[in-house]
Amino acid sequence: SFAYYTIKDRLPQILTKVIDTLHRHKNEFFEEHGERGVEAEKRAISFLSKLRNELQTDKPVTLLEDELPDAALWNQYLDYQRNLSNGNGEPSWFQSPWLYVECYMYRRIHAALAHNPPIDNFDVFKEGKAQNFFESQEAITALCTYFQELLKNIKDLDEKQLQEEFFKLLQVSLWGNKCDLSFSAGEASAQKSSPLQALENLKPYLLVNDMEKLWSLLVNSRKSSTEKSSVRVDIVLDNAGFELVSDLVLADFLLSSELADEVHFHGKSMPWYVSDTTKQDFNWTIQQLQSANHRWMSRCGVNCEGNLKKGAWVYHDHMFWTLPHAFSSMAEVAPDLYADLQKSNLLLFKGDLNYRKLTGDRKWDYSVAFRHALNKFHPAPLCSLRTLKSDTQVGLKPGQGEQIQASEPEWMVSGKYAIVQFDGDL
Repeated sequence: SFAYYTIKDRLPQILTKVIDTLHRHKNEFFEEHGERGVEAEKRAISFLSKLRNELQTDKPVTLLEDELPDAALWNQYLDYQRNLSNGNGEPSWFQSPWLYVECYMYRRIHAALAHNPPIDNFDVFKEGKAQNFFESQEAITALCTYFQELLKNIKDLDEKQLQEEFFKLLQVSLWGNKCDLSFSAGEASAQKSSPLQALENLKPYLLVNDMEKLWSLLVNSRKSSTEKSSVRVDIVLDNAGFELVSDLVLADFLLSSELADEVHFHGKSMPWYVSDTTKQDFNWTIQQLQSANHRWMSRCGVNCEGNLKKGAWVYHDHMFWTLPHAFSSMAEVAPDLYADLQKSNLLLFKGDLNYRKLTGDRKWDYSVAFRHALNKFHPAPLCSLRTLKSDTQVGLKPGQGEQIQASEPEWMVSGKYAIVQFDGDL
């Protein structure tokens, strides 16, 4: 299975890259922290080498031994996995749900650094994320230029034109999800060409297209909102780099077109899945845009900063997003987060990992209803924007998945196909 390939090949490659990254920054740690920095680096590498060995030799998954705030929840989850095995031995790397052990690896990488001050705040994936941003300059410039030109006459657009622009920027944000570093085991995967020119050619690969439903929802929310109630859209972020820029542009469009009054972003509270966005990445990206020596790129960054300052944009990170739980457990495990999401008019979940967590990462029949797979997770109307990179997919027309499977066995894991899949009452 694709899960087996991930655990056998991709995860050890990612760990090897992390170890290599720490090695390469040894001098920097010494310059900043002296011998303490070098000692911390050695301890972290030793911890990660041991982790890689445990993974490759299918050792049992062990309890977390750190004092970090989420450790108890992780350890409870391991107990839950032990109970699932019905006494058939300890959960191990190759004998456990893929989603669980993959999340667990990233949590252990975090522990390797968190345990070892003064390098405890070092993001081992930062270089890859920055590289993706810089290698995607052409695409970022094209997108920012397009958007800033659009803003000049956005007030003159009629509803049909506004809808067209919304669909365009939504699709750029969707296909931006192709640039995923955990998927390529950290190998370069930047967006090189203009994202807008490619949209027409990508249409045939959109397996579920609920963009009309999103439009209706936003227009209806706008009509029924009062002076006291504002329209709120939440974006549960995925990758940094080009994808994050496409999310920021979409969010700015929602405000500028008055489809939304506020946008809430949800990022990760620790480095996660190689390219996932942390608060540091979010702020860094906006600074990079602002300081770019390209007029429209810089303008995009200035607008982002302005939206944050006036409170129209809010960034959150919550521990729940870096736990192994499916989202159907959120109301129980993180009731505060669930209650916050209930205030939203629309939740946009970016990327493959969020889709796996929405659907419980199961081997569903392709035609099972999205709502059924969500397993009662429904804080607000929600939509997944995802390019397919793992073998779980629901909500297709009868026979649609089987038909593609017959000619393209790798269709679910190649990133070639995508969905805009909505669940909510209109």
